[in-house]
Amino acid sequence: MSKQVKKKNMISRSISYVLMSTMLVFLLTGCMKTNSGQSETGNSGETDGTSSASIVDTTEGFEKAISADGTWIICPTKDLTFDKDLVIEGEFTNGKKDDSGKDIVQRKVALYSQDADRNITARYTLTVPKLTIKSPYASLQHGKFVGDVIVDAQNFQLVDNEVQGNIYFTSQEAKDTFTMDATSKVSGVQEIQK
Repeated sequence: MSKQVKKKNMISRSISYVLMSTMLVFLLTGCMKTNSGQSETGNSGETDGTSSASIVDTTEGFEKAISADGTWIICPTKDLTFDKDLVIEGEFTNGKKDDSGKDIVQRKVALYSQDADRNITARYTLTVPKLTIKSPYASLQHGKFVGDVIVDAQNFQLVDNEVQGNIYFTSQEAKDTFTMDATSKVSGVQEIQK
């Protein structure tokens, strides 16, 4: 190979690396932003394993992230489809404190990507035959869920999310504490499971 061809190849590879790195930074920035615009860290500023985001692009990674040993926020980077039932379990805090100084309990499945200005740039679909919610204060946000949701925890919520399926509650308390915003939709029933 001539020196000129080698030089062109090196430049092309360098540009590719820079572009991939930039895209990764934007993805991480979008998923790691909170409502206050800060990254998901504890009050000390150091990242906490349970209060940081889990950015996943595989079914295995998603399953690990929603487990009791996972993270408070799960950010898929593409549509994910499962042929088995899944459970979101464990109690997690988001690294923030409420006005009284208590840790804020939250579990979030962020079915979207956003840019540095918090504009949603992509929405993803999560397809699971049956997704059981056992984590308190869990939410499905800004995407689409295909399948049935079994709510076995308090304060489950939909935020700008479409559920193509049913939502079944295991108790009256689970049903009474469920919320969804005006942009969310559920195609099926919302009822207590008998």
